[in-house]
Amino acid sequence: MPGPVRVTLAPMTGAHADAVLAIYRAGIDEGNATFETAPPTWPEFDGTRLPEHRFVALDEQGTVLGWVAASPVSDRCAYAGVVEHSVYVHPGARGRGVASALLNALIESTEAAGVWTVQSGVFPENTASIALHERAGFRVVGTRERIGRHHGRWRDVVLLERRSPLVD
Repeated sequence: MPGPVRVTLAPMTGAHADAVLAIYRAGIDEGNATFETAPPTWPEFDGTRLPEHRFVALDEQGTVLGWVAASPVSDRCAYAGVVEHSVYVHPGARGRGVASALLNALIESTEAAGVWTVQSGVFPENTASIALHERAGFRVVGTRERIGRHHGRWRDVVLLERRSPLVD
C-alpha cells in the first residue's frame, strides 16, 4: 500500500463541484457510505453544507483527492454549536492520510467557530471510517438499529461524536 500522500487543503468551492460529486458518487456506489442512492446536484449540495466548514484535499497537480463538509443538525438555537459532517476520499487515495487531514481541518474550523459537537452517522460495516473517527477523538455514542432502508434492507448506523475540549 502506498504511504501518506502530500496534500494541500483548500476551502471547497464551486470549482471543485464535479470532482466532489464524483467522489461522493464513488462512495454511494460502494454501498457502505450513505443511505443516498445518487449524489445531489451542486446547488443542492452547496445549499445544505456550511461554507466555512467544507474543505477539499488536493494533490500536487490540483486533483481533488477527498472532501469534508458539515451541515447544521437543526435550526433551533439550542443546537447552534452542533454539526453533522461527511468525509469522503477517492478510492485511489484511501489509506494515505487524506481523510485524517480533512477531518483535522474540519475540527480546527469548527472549534474556531465555537462549534462544541461534531457528529456523524456511519454504517457499522464501514470499519475504516469508525477507526478514523476514533483516532480523531470521536466516541461511539451508540447504534441506531434499523434506522433506515438501503437498497431494500434495513441498515444500522453507528452514531459518533466529538465534543470540543476548547468550546465551553
